[in-house]
Formats: sequence, structure tokens, C-alpha cells
Amino acid sequence: MNVANLQLEGLYLAVAAINDLLVRKGVVSREDVDLALRRAEQTALGDYRTEELSPAERDAVALAARILAAANNGVGDGFVPPFSELARQVGRTKDSFPDQA
Repeated sequence: MNVANLQLEGLYLAVAAINDLLVRKGVVSREDVDLALRRAEQTALGDYRTEELSPAERDAVALAARILAAANNGVGDGFVPPFSELARQVGRTKDSFPDQA
């Protein structure tokens, strides 16, 4: 596996842990975090360049927001699920793009 991918996995988990800490400290609500991540996903997918990307490449653009949203919704007692579990959840719940058959 590419070392950069492993670094990104660690970064996603670190950001997810920070998001959870902010929620637990009462700085933001889980709903606020979820809304921000959904907006980030839509911004990424709405970028003009995505018209030139394959469905797999568009999924890659949206992955960070989707992983963090899954973590936000799956956190329990301050425990962020492992990356592999979050990735499976994203894969099971993501929508197809209109040009995917």
C-alpha cells in the first residue's frame, strides 16, 4: 500500500477525533459537524473539474468528507471507529452518480 494513503488514513482519524472532542466540549453539535461535512462534499462534487473525472475519481474527491461524516455519526463514548470500518460504511451508503450504470 502507498505510504501516502496510510498517512491520509491517519489524518482522517485525527480530524475525526478532533471533531468528536469539539462536540463533547460543547463547541459544536454533531449536527453542525455533519452539515459542514455534507457541504464540503457537495462543494467538492460541484467543482467544475468533476465533469472531467470518472465516477471513481469523483468518489476520491468526496472521500475525506464522507469518511469524516461516517466517523461523526459512528462515534461512541469518544471512540472513533477504525478507518477500515469507516471506509466500509462509506462504500455501503454512497450514492451512485447519474452517469454510472
